[in-house]
Amino acid sequence: MTDQAIFTPLLIAALIFFAWSCYKRFSLLGLGQAEDRFQRIDLRIWDMLLYAFGQKRVMAKPFGINHCIIFWSFLILLIANGEFILAGVLPGVSLRLLSDGISGPLVLLCDLASLLALIGVIIAVSRRLLFKPDYLDTAYVKGRSFEGFLILGFIALLMLAYFGLHGAEIAMGEEPLAGYMPLSAFTAKLLLASPLASSLAPFASFAWWLHALVLLAFICFLPLSKHMHILTAIPNCFLQSLDKPNTQPREEFKKGEQFGVAEVSQFTWKDLFDGFSCTECGRCQNACPATATGKPLNPRQVIHAIKTNLLANGPYLQRGEKPVIPLIGEESEGSNTEDTIWSCTTCGACIAACPVMIEQMPKIIKMRRHLVEMESKFPEELLNLFENMEQRSNPWGIAPSERTKWSSTMEVKPFEQGKTEYLFYIGCAGAFDSRAKHVTVALATILNAANISWGILGKEEKCCGDSLRRLGNEYVFDKMAKENVQLFKEKGITKVITQCPHCFTTLKNDYKQYGIELQVIHHAELIDQLLKEGKLKLNKQVKELGNIVFHDSCYLGRHNDIYEAPRSVIETATGNAPTELERKKDNSFCCGAGGGRMWMEEFIGERINLNRVTEALTKNPDTICVTCPYCMTMFEDGLKDKQAGQTKVRDIAELVAEGLR
Repeated sequence: MTDQAIFTPLLIAALIFFAWSCYKRFSLLGLGQAEDRFQRIDLRIWDMLLYAFGQKRVMAKPFGINHCIIFWSFLILLIANGEFILAGVLPGVSLRLLSDGISGPLVLLCDLASLLALIGVIIAVSRRLLFKPDYLDTAYVKGRSFEGFLILGFIALLMLAYFGLHGAEIAMGEEPLAGYMPLSAFTAKLLLASPLASSLAPFASFAWWLHALVLLAFICFLPLSKHMHILTAIPNCFLQSLDKPNTQPREEFKKGEQFGVAEVSQFTWKDLFDGFSCTECGRCQNACPATATGKPLNPRQVIHAIKTNLLANGPYLQRGEKPVIPLIGEESEGSNTEDTIWSCTTCGACIAACPVMIEQMPKIIKMRRHLVEMESKFPEELLNLFENMEQRSNPWGIAPSERTKWSSTMEVKPFEQGKTEYLFYIGCAGAFDSRAKHVTVALATILNAANISWGILGKEEKCCGDSLRRLGNEYVFDKMAKENVQLFKEKGITKVITQCPHCFTTLKNDYKQYGIELQVIHHAELIDQLLKEGKLKLNKQVKELGNIVFHDSCYLGRHNDIYEAPRSVIETATGNAPTELERKKDNSFCCGAGGGRMWMEEFIGERINLNRVTEALTKNPDTICVTCPYCMTMFEDGLKDKQAGQTKVRDIAELVAEGLR
């Protein structure tokens, strides 16, 4: 029987198995809820070129260079493997049928790509064996897994078979493009100098069949393995959120509706597709503050649990039966525990780190919504928070009449439509927290010094609802947001100054869903702008605060891309750029208060704020500078615990106000 007669049915069987396996998995996406991820096709194509083919985030880490080499070698070798398959079915089909001017460079490219892929695989195997990072392991997926080595072994065998086949053909004088294949030609020399020189034809046949069988096995195995991301990662970059995922979708509150996600089919189809796209690279878990401090949450594991749960429950759900594995339940490979769900600070580090644009954090909030809105299951310390928010519209339950107490030492005007330009939205912390009140006074002093037209809402101001939304209490958030938007519209408010990144992102990003487009500016950007325009002039450079370390707020930086303004303000006010922490800007480490964690106890693992304070203290700071009242609280508490009272915490507004003295 000829090679063609054997290979052709094997290829057909492999392709049928591949198509059936893909159908079985991708048909499960139909269980998910509808979501439009196809608007702005032009922008999506650009993002796909940048993140998938350009490997932008992959290359952000040093080892990503190796992955990029394997990825691009893999793409180039699609040419060689396509030729191989066609020639296996239709002997005589070859790149050599093209002119030498076209076929020569193509085979040269394939020859070089084969070597680079082989080197990349050797480095990847060595990394896993000799210097494996901890973040390659989870409870259920190991960096040194059989599957991982099998895939790398497949790729290495394909490359070795490629050189063996073409080397033998060159040695036998059967390769007309030998001059374009330096590495295969080198292999030919080795073969001619070896005992195989007398049996080149059988060796070529062996190499051909080795290549064929490994290629067919790879085709069959691909959709069943974690390397399915080879098929899904590129489209997932195309389907990514066009806006930063710094907000959550609204819920429509109707009688009989289900809220949040308790079962895998309640996720959207894109949420489910994320599960199939995870490369298991571990970058999200390496960036996660909860994982780093020993909490049950591992964002990579959350995505893995969604995929595992879908694969286990999908067939039952497709038949209209009940799922067999709970999505939220006891610790298991396909379930997320409640402690996992409540450990998230919503800092967005996982999203920023993912090279294939998976959105981990929004899925966690969807599960929180179910726990809060459908089961009333949440950490008991949140009960007071939720009640205080509903009754007094602030986390502490303080009377609204006390919102203006911070202004007892200065004259403050209410916002008047047509007369006042900016609403100074004080925020709950700025109005009620004794430490944050100093920041409020400092910022008000700055606004007066710059002759800004501003006013406040006084006791009419309500909480923006940030913590409620991140904690999954969408019902109360929805009520609060509607009331605030109505108030803003009634008063003709269009420009808002905030001192809290959480108020900033909520008013700017979340409230768009309620039909209002506010010009919201955080005080870091406003002060920077005033200083640069000469509208705010300092009377002195602030030198007495010594070595200043700057900490990026997650909701100002990672969620809203404001990194340079606070640094610029510090440099202008002190004459020196701030000292940078190792984890900074989009790689910054959360203070531990985001996602409503500000109002929760932290019983499991190391406290996140202590981890961050410890990092800051390695820089021997006299002052830690922040731009967020939550960060202020977490750092001050952490410094007390570390008995580092000599180090002060200052908001940049306090820094600038000092320069006005």
